[in-house]
Amino acid sequence: MVYLFVALKIPLLMLFWLIYWAVKQEPELEGAGEDGGQRRSRPHPPPRLPRTPRRGPHGDQVPEPPPRVRHVTARARQLER
Repeated sequence: MVYLFVALKIPLLMLFWLIYWAVKQEPELEGAGEDGGQRRSRPHPPPRLPRTPRRGPHGDQVPEPPPRVRHVTARARQLER
């Protein structure tokens, strides 16, 4: 039982040591600013948007939308007495 207690604490101690080591590190400033502040060009041009579809052989106008349908509100039937 004591063996498991000690064995399971080793990963926690290593984790704490890793965090401590990462916090104590100083940032590397020697490589910053070597490019003169200019952005590098993209290796490929940005993708173009897709073309709009052609309507007919000479670019006809967009077809009109279908006529709208009005919804009918249903009423409850009244029972005759």
